[in-house]
Amino acid sequence: MQHEVTNNQPLLGKNGRIIEEGWARRPVWKYDRSMVKGTAFRIKEWEYYAIVNQDEQWATAVTFSDLGYAGVFAIAYIDLKTGRVSQTDAIAPLTLGKLGIPATSTENHELAWANKHIRIALVKRGEERHIMYACPSLDLGDGIIGLDVDITLKQPSSLESMTIATSWKKNRTCFYHNEKVNCLGATGTIRRGTALQRLPLGSTFGVLDWGRGKWTYRNTWYWASCSGTVEQVPFGLNLGYGFTDRSPASENVIIYDSVVHKLCEVTFEYGSYLEEWTIRDDEGRLDLVFQPVADRSSHFNLLLIASEQHQIFGHFSGRCTLDNGNTIVVDKIAGFAEEVANRW
Repeated sequence: MQHEVTNNQPLLGKNGRIIEEGWARRPVWKYDRSMVKGTAFRIKEWEYYAIVNQDEQWATAVTFSDLGYAGVFAIAYIDLKTGRVSQTDAIAPLTLGKLGIPATSTENHELAWANKHIRIALVKRGEERHIMYACPSLDLGDGIIGLDVDITLKQPSSLESMTIATSWKKNRTCFYHNEKVNCLGATGTIRRGTALQRLPLGSTFGVLDWGRGKWTYRNTWYWASCSGTVEQVPFGLNLGYGFTDRSPASENVIIYDSVVHKLCEVTFEYGSYLEEWTIRDDEGRLDLVFQPVADRSSHFNLLLIASEQHQIFGHFSGRCTLDNGNTIVVDKIAGFAEEVANRW
């Protein structure tokens, strides 16, 4: 079942449960933190951006999150030619919803955090998202030290997104509310060491992972995403499973020329993380090979809380079938696929 929700409405009722579960082409749910049943330690709020240059084969990513017990911030740079991954992160203890993360992805807002090693600022104004982050000490290899990103992502009102609201069978007050926005055209600059590069429109694309939720204690999920062009038409994929009860809807979509084309279930098949992945759906509309290049991995184990994350950057090739039956041939579009296991 793929239940599409079209009416604007509150996300949670007075009982702390999602009022209408399903998926939407645009944000229709209004999240209200005060309606969540449970302590502030359980609430998760985050914004994650991945930005990929298809021409020069590099990617960069930034995370701004409040996981209740701590704020977690991360900056990464991935060289898709060499497979080198450079990253740094920081933790602010006991943030408990105090970072000012907004209730919706559509409202104008400003988020900022910094310490002596990194700084992050995320600004939403109308159809533009201004993404700024830097780590002067980040080692990019080949003697290059320092990363400074100043990029504007364009999100026109015509661009559809994958938005979902689902819960867990064993506890319906635990929920996952998420929007993935692909095919965000990027302009701006990226500085590696002392070398400044200006990004012309059409070479670089961003994806936004915007989420709010209260999760169960143990979870493993799989997510894949790419944004680029096919014959100069914007094209993207958002594919995922393993997280919450997805009987109301999956989060699997093709984005073509700003329109979402809905898929049902998908599976990822792979051996080791850096071996070739096969990605297919249950209706024969998706037949992809993902060729890994780099493993952006991180892990920690603090007894009660632990995380094992593998975000693999590489290239997607194969075919996708749109809702109207047309087939899109994908040839080495850069993106990522991940497996994440958390206990928190």
